[in-house]
Amino acid sequence: MQKCDNCNSQFSWSKIFKSFWWTYKPIKCDNCGTKHKITIFGRFTFGALTTLPMLIFTNFLSPFNNVFMTIGIGVLILIVGFLFTPYVVQYEEVL
Repeated sequence: MQKCDNCNSQFSWSKIFKSFWWTYKPIKCDNCGTKHKITIFGRFTFGALTTLPMLIFTNFLSPFNNVFMTIGIGVLILIVGFLFTPYVVQYEEVL
């Protein structure tokens, strides 16, 4: 999980998760007030963990002949990837 670059306090999972909605909003440290923004690599990581596995499964790896089953499993993969991203996405201090 990401930590503050200034005071080394850990960000909460929910704070990082909420910063993903609509735009990548900066995160403000609760301890020292330093703002952190998501890195370009972090944005690519977010995309790679959410949409990429879902697209690979639905287009290439699906063993089902039922479209609804394939889409349902694809959405489940999307949700699992989306919930896992706060652990691996990287932020940097805003100067």
